[in-house]
Amino acid sequence: MTLANTLDAAQLTRFRRRVTALSSCGMFLDGFDLTVIAVALPVLKKQWDIPSTTLGLVSASALIGMLLGALVFGRLTDRLGRKTVYTLDLIAFVVFALLTAVAQNLWQLILFRLLLGIAIGADYPISSSLTAEFAATRSRGRHIALMSMAYGAGAVVAYLMGIAFAGTGSSSWRWMLLVGAGLAVVVTIARKTIPESPRWLSSQGRGDEAAAIVRDLVGDASDTGQAESPRLEAHRFGELFSKRFLRFTIFVCVFYFCFAVAFYGVQLYTPTIVGELTGSSTRLAAVGSAMVSFVGILGMLVGSVLVEVWGRRPGVILGMCGQGALLALLAILSHAPFAGIVIMFAAGLFFANIGPGIMILLYPSELFPTALRGSAVGLSVGASRIGAILGVFVFPDLVDAWGLHHALWLFAGTALLGALVCVVLAPETRGRVLEDIAEDAGTAPATHAPAAPASGP
Repeated sequence: MTLANTLDAAQLTRFRRRVTALSSCGMFLDGFDLTVIAVALPVLKKQWDIPSTTLGLVSASALIGMLLGALVFGRLTDRLGRKTVYTLDLIAFVVFALLTAVAQNLWQLILFRLLLGIAIGADYPISSSLTAEFAATRSRGRHIALMSMAYGAGAVVAYLMGIAFAGTGSSSWRWMLLVGAGLAVVVTIARKTIPESPRWLSSQGRGDEAAAIVRDLVGDASDTGQAESPRLEAHRFGELFSKRFLRFTIFVCVFYFCFAVAFYGVQLYTPTIVGELTGSSTRLAAVGSAMVSFVGILGMLVGSVLVEVWGRRPGVILGMCGQGALLALLAILSHAPFAGIVIMFAAGLFFANIGPGIMILLYPSELFPTALRGSAVGLSVGASRIGAILGVFVFPDLVDAWGLHHALWLFAGTALLGALVCVVLAPETRGRVLEDIAEDAGTAPATHAPAAPASGP
């Protein structure tokens, strides 16, 4: 029995839940810190008299950092290992979150948010790779989907913190950032208990070490894959653009880019958009935005169940189409009551999260071999950050030049373009072992997969 098959067959329910939970905590912190700036922007704009031309830079600074962090640490996690950088990136997260909370001027805030973004971006390829490599085939999609759901939970908590600290005046945003730093300290300590990925060790020719970890986890030395030959995978980053992997690379990057333009371009300005469309107060807009994010979490919860029932491909296509359609509807309406706008935003986010929102990390984690997995996730996250940065930077200028409703058409069109890419390129990976998916790379992707149980560890 190979090491991969041994891991797959092992009953490691409690351990896998712990890996997923600790990886999800990183995503929770990412969602919190990327969203909290949206809540803080109205206060910061008044406190430091931030011009509209600079407002986009404040929002995008962490996204720029994420671009760098995902690309650099995605490759490092393939070269140095998952565990080596699994806790180090959260230590950096704590440091830069604290520095952001005590920033004394606009440019310090932008710099520290940029550095915080590097730590956030690093966590994407590390956590998703580690989770995918420990998960069982029958439940791998659900585990990674739950990681994505934690991002939405972090966004909801950020809005709730905005409501809770609304009465603390100009220092409210500082307290919100301090909450995130405190949570990161706890997660950093807990992550030290997770071992290195046996799949990564095997890909580096370190089969004995991989087998030893599997024996510790399984508790049965009789057949843990120790007899298999070390399988050294000397993949280089450039192989992502080789004939073998190019189709997958184009798919994950373009799909994630389109999703991010539509998602972040609107999500980071949700309180502002809700306030403008409804004429509501800053606090009421934050309440509405929290409700929208909560519905988004429900979408991820539903998607995390269906991803092992109907597969990856149907969900990602439906989600991108639904997101584009709801954004188009918002663009058409000139005015609507508060409840109507919140419902439409919530419906759009529900569709976005039921499919693409939970698969942005799942697809690149499944489609590429172990020695390229972190690099592939990092590249796709980097492509998405370019899309997010464009959305965040362009949106305020488009609103000023075209008006809010015309600007929303850009994001609706981008989401529908992403849906078209998914129809043409999205493969089906449900129920397939990671090594088999990578082995078949370069052939025509299947649009159907063998049935896999929806339950299991």
